[in-house]
Amino acid sequence: MNAAGHEATFLRNSGLATGSADPVVCMYATESAAILVALDGDMKKLAQSYGMGAGRFRSLNLLKLSCPEPRAASRIKEALSLIEREWRIGEGCIRRLFVEVQPNVIRTVR
Repeated sequence: MNAAGHEATFLRNSGLATGSADPVVCMYATESAAILVALDGDMKKLAQSYGMGAGRFRSLNLLKLSCPEPRAASRIKEALSLIEREWRIGEGCIRRLFVEVQPNVIRTVR
């Protein structure tokens, strides 16, 4: 649990094998009602393919980090209030959370 009260589980501690296929990781996050935090460029493509409309991962919650890994933690801190707000807006809905954090842009999709 971090200072903001959020719990994070790393893939290596989730019970899933490191290197698990992206669809397996997406299904795990969906079934856990968790937000998947990904630096993997393929994950955005997978979420857009399946998550934006009716489909397999339509309720996948994704925080896509499209910034250099060394800046990821600071960019999440900068975006945290927006991420938390987007999560609250979606509570109780089938709508999912999709936030992309880039080096100079933070974007949400509703």
